[in-house]
Amino acid sequence: QVQLVESGGGLVQPWGSLRLSCAASGSIFSILVMGWYRQAPGKERELVASITMRNGRTAYVDSVKGRFTISRDDAKITVYLQMNTLKPEDTAVYYCNGDSSNQRYWGQGTQVTVSS
Repeated sequence: QVQLVESGGGLVQPWGSLRLSCAASGSIFSILVMGWYRQAPGKERELVASITMRNGRTAYVDSVKGRFTISRDDAKITVYLQMNTLKPEDTAVYYCNGDSSNQRYWGQGTQVTVSS
């Protein structure tokens, strides 16, 4: 089993920044890819960014390219999502995700609200 705990959400004004953290524990050696998803009210959950644990390769949804950066700290077993130039449409619950070869793990989610 893998446990994922997010932190760092909150209220921020448009054009502001936030950094989300996802601390992993448990059988983390089994995790192949970690990512951040988000779900806005009335919308489907979407993948925002991902990072491959073996080689650090990253991927982003088009709407956040150039604004968000996913990274990892292997010593702290933590994955981050640096979010810059935030827009109201970034408002959502953000979920940390970890995928092994046969199982998907989720954090509890953290609310990000972008509003003036």
